[in-house]
Amino acid sequence: MPELPEVETVKRTLEKKLVGLAFEGIHLHMPKIVRLPQAQEFVSSLTGRKILRLGRRGKYLMLHLSGNYTLVIHLRMTGRLVYANPDTPMEKHTHVVFLLSNGDQLRYTDIRQFGRMLLAPTPELDTLPGLRDLGVEPLGEHFTREFMKKELKRRRTRLKALLLDQSFIAGLGNIYVDESLHRAGLHPERLAMDLTPRETTRLFQAIKEVLTDAVNNRGTSFRDYVDGEGRPGNNKERLQVYSREGLPCHKCGKPIHRIRVAGRSSFFCPQCQKV
Repeated sequence: MPELPEVETVKRTLEKKLVGLAFEGIHLHMPKIVRLPQAQEFVSSLTGRKILRLGRRGKYLMLHLSGNYTLVIHLRMTGRLVYANPDTPMEKHTHVVFLLSNGDQLRYTDIRQFGRMLLAPTPELDTLPGLRDLGVEPLGEHFTREFMKKELKRRRTRLKALLLDQSFIAGLGNIYVDESLHRAGLHPERLAMDLTPRETTRLFQAIKEVLTDAVNNRGTSFRDYVDGEGRPGNNKERLQVYSREGLPCHKCGKPIHRIRVAGRSSFFCPQCQKV
């Protein structure tokens, strides 16, 4: 699933192409992709609106439009949003084609069909399901050491489960939680409230560094993720633990282990990340 770095990369690659253009039409081949409003109203309301700027909230991509409306897109597991020339062959599983005012297209493909879109007045975004409960942005100004120290001390939750909770920190997923915990030297099953001040600071710094590095490397591609220009990310080769079960830890040489935490596979080094 695209996490914060991947969605941020899609945003950045599309922003330079889309801002200033308008939607001249929409070919909606799979109406269930649209959550709000009804499919017919979605198409009619979106047509003619100009793209003013792009934004991101957690794992949600946002296209801010004229008339004080915002198109919100969640790519979920296999969603792709790619800018294309109309002469480019249409990929299989293309469910939405946005016709742009310069003659080009914005295409949404999704093999597993889990992605969702909604169009809503911009002032109402914070009241919508999925958006209203999002936690702090880990690359934003409100994510501070003080925030981490205060919040961790009152949470009797395992670190892996807590960091996956989008109402705590928005945008982290399995890849970057595992990578952050490894960089901080913390076991995924540690209780948040048991961390020392020094460990809390290490975790805070690790989250920011891991996400920043991944954004700079244009995200992590395994199978499905590509940016807004159709290019895979470069961060996979830099992963320290995620999806490296049995391979040697880059720090100590011990094999990477995998366990289940909060229903998710968790990759860690038992030597560098002791309980």
